[in-house]
Amino acid sequence: MPRRFLILSAAAMLAACAAEYVPKGEPSFYRNLTQPGAELDAGAAASMISGYRINNGLEAVTLDPELMRLAQEQARAMAARNKLDHDTKGPFTGRLKAAGYEAKTAAENISAGYHTLAEAFSGWRDSPPHRANMLLKGATRMGIAAVYAPNTKYRVFWAMIIAQPDDRKS
Repeated sequence: MPRRFLILSAAAMLAACAAEYVPKGEPSFYRNLTQPGAELDAGAAASMISGYRINNGLEAVTLDPELMRLAQEQARAMAARNKLDHDTKGPFTGRLKAAGYEAKTAAENISAGYHTLAEAFSGWRDSPPHRANMLLKGATRMGIAAVYAPNTKYRVFWAMIIAQPDDRKS
């Protein structure tokens, strides 16, 4: 078989495959959360942040149910008050302690006004203090939440907690 025929056949097969491929929808990190019922894909968030951490020589993080709950409470409190503030539900370390969450180290990122996970991640990545939190050394767990509040200035409030649990105290 001549080489030219093989190349044309391969190109025709690739074109046929491409024509049959139908994407299942927009990736969840581009999901617009300013719509009733829209939900944050926490698994995609953990994957995105883990990839970023790995690219920077750090360990991946996994979702922690308690940190998910605490992040949700913080995001809800900010949305209820229409205010972006770390202390809305009390100081961060006090909230962790009150929940009984033992951590060697922990950090919190908050934001508001980002409509997608991709936007929130980019905003945190481009802010030195938020970037440092995402790259917290030793962290292996995280929780994240986004709360839609349509009648507020920002419409979506975000909270992310990243931590290194203190397994000795568990």
